[in-house]
Amino acid sequence: MRDLIAKIETYLPSDRVALVQKAYDFAARAHEGQVRLSGEPFIHHPVETALYLADLHLDATTLAAALLHDVMEDCGVTQAELEGEFSNDVARLVDGVTKLSRLDRVNTEGDERERTPEEDYSQAASLRKMLIAMARDLRVVLIKLADRLHNMRTLKAHPLERRLAIAQETLDIYAPLAHRLGMWDIKWRLEDLAFQYLEPASYRQISKLLASRREEREEHITRVADILAQALQEASIKAQVTGRAKNIYSIHMKMRAYAAQGKDFNEIRDLFALRILVQEKQECYAALGVVHALWPPIPSLFDDYIGKPKENLYQALHTTVMGPEGVPVEVQIKTNAMHQVSEYGVAAHWRYKEGNAPDTPFEQKMTWLRQLLEWQRDVSGAEEFLENVKTDIFHDQVFVYTPKGDIKELPSGSTPIDFAYHVHTDLGHKCMGAKVNGKLMALDYELQNGDTIEIVASKVARGPSLDWLNPNAGYVRSATAKQRIRAWFRRQERSANIQRGHELLAREMRHLGMNPPDAELMLLFKMDSMDDFLAALGNGSITVNQVAARLAPQQREAQIAQQQTTPVPATASGVEVLGVGDLLTHLAPCCSPLPGDEIIGFITRNRGITIHRKECRNILNEDEAERLIGVNWGVTKNLHPVRLSIDAWDRVGLLRDITTQVSAEKVNIAAMVTMENADGTATVQLTLFITGVDQLSRLFTKLEGVQGVDNVSRVTVDQATSLVQVGERT
Repeated sequence: MRDLIAKIETYLPSDRVALVQKAYDFAARAHEGQVRLSGEPFIHHPVETALYLADLHLDATTLAAALLHDVMEDCGVTQAELEGEFSNDVARLVDGVTKLSRLDRVNTEGDERERTPEEDYSQAASLRKMLIAMARDLRVVLIKLADRLHNMRTLKAHPLERRLAIAQETLDIYAPLAHRLGMWDIKWRLEDLAFQYLEPASYRQISKLLASRREEREEHITRVADILAQALQEASIKAQVTGRAKNIYSIHMKMRAYAAQGKDFNEIRDLFALRILVQEKQECYAALGVVHALWPPIPSLFDDYIGKPKENLYQALHTTVMGPEGVPVEVQIKTNAMHQVSEYGVAAHWRYKEGNAPDTPFEQKMTWLRQLLEWQRDVSGAEEFLENVKTDIFHDQVFVYTPKGDIKELPSGSTPIDFAYHVHTDLGHKCMGAKVNGKLMALDYELQNGDTIEIVASKVARGPSLDWLNPNAGYVRSATAKQRIRAWFRRQERSANIQRGHELLAREMRHLGMNPPDAELMLLFKMDSMDDFLAALGNGSITVNQVAARLAPQQREAQIAQQQTTPVPATASGVEVLGVGDLLTHLAPCCSPLPGDEIIGFITRNRGITIHRKECRNILNEDEAERLIGVNWGVTKNLHPVRLSIDAWDRVGLLRDITTQVSAEKVNIAAMVTMENADGTATVQLTLFITGVDQLSRLFTKLEGVQGVDNVSRVTVDQATSLVQVGERT
């Protein structure tokens, strides 16, 4: 505690230091006798949490809450007691951190069983509450990040399963959150600590490689920094030049990218970056001129985040030049004030300023935080909210430009449609096409950093296409676009949505060769009526891919398991025979049933049981009904054959485009026959090996999107014109 007091006395007045001391005394009494798994007194943990925040020069209220952040959860202290002893602000912050800690316990139990849908929903709802609380007062998450950092430093004391669970959650949620808040220092620390536990061998390998070349690398950094500092001095620019090595996890990710290109560690040149700090903004541009006069810039690797700050308010000039010995050097140029924001992000806003309260609420300045509150208002389900967060908040970003030069930050993988909705909802509804860097591009084009996008809009809002919501079509990536498209369809007439849903369901079931009863669909999607289900399908709340996935056995295993007292082992065909032990089963080649199809068994005379689709012609015509037996799909990882017939306009490149889509789904083609028709069309028949109807559904979407394809259908052997086989029945 002496270290903490000594640190805060350098920037806090005595009355605020007294508040922090009072919070420590209260916490020490509350935690008296408690010991952590590491063996140290419990009070050591809140002190370490507060010490990190003191390094950021945070205000006394935040430091007091950090010292008290475990007293409600572990000591039975109430929020009312904290309000009486301290203040409403301190109590509210402690309550917020307590709720986050409860979420951690749910997420990292180390329980290897699969969570039930109800538990998943509860987790999603908890995370929703946490993020909304964070959006309203960011100090809650500042304390939580510091708390998580110390927990990661002492993680070794936990059992292996819990260590891995906490490390994975840190990498999935807390490090990306620090990134979005612009807190690079804690982001890098959390990433490296989590990586150390999740992939210890890779961590040790990179550490060893870095150590082996440390002296050489440090000499190079010093030499380049000295050259740059001398040039800046000669230009009468007062600046500080330093070198910064990249963290181990970021090097690991770079090594993975290089490995995909056939390169190794020794070919990675940008293991460090140079930083130039100046006093005034105009000096940043003057320093940039000095850098470019020294070494030739790489034009594609320049970004001006001063003129167009990032959405987390980050500002700097980034340039990469061909430095000495032909080695690329990344240079970041910023003012000292910009550097505070770049290192500590939102925490810089809460740094103590004597006599001054924080200015305009910082949360209002960050678009993505406003977006959280918008989703809270517009998104009905916790699961949809969580999916939005994972897509738009905890995901890599791409930076693109409007025709006027404004920078827009979108989730990586975004398309022109995502961009249109990000600019304005009406622009998204009117989107007909897009020009990227002056060239017309398809609406499913994946935007790249630095692209300039111009949307080609209709004169009237014709509304979006429901196909844009199909994840297999690749039209939209961002949660913002999906939410606004769904909202448009929800506002349409219910009768129109029901009709649209009926057409979508009929087409999908025709594709899959399935005919599930209405009651099953209502049960799977928890709908009170079939009209409710069809309306949800028609307005985009439910997608055809979700229907296919839930009808597939992977989604129904939990329901089947509840009806069984003992587990049934997987068979070679993945089929369970009702009421009978293990029997030899094989799939009938005449109808090629897939997991998820409705099936029936036929008892043969000497080959066990043959599995057919229920609508198979050979079964429907069977006069030996006593040899039919009920069967279910069981647990299987096998691949199953399926035959597809594709009708299309004949053109150059048709087969290439079809096989490209099949390969994209990682499906093997066992046979392919093509036929040219007299009317200028072509028929392509494929025999594929796939996992089940959910994968088949994705394939239909991809193949129907191929230029010139008119129809894709699933066919039986009897229907196939060139792949006729006779199924053995006896």
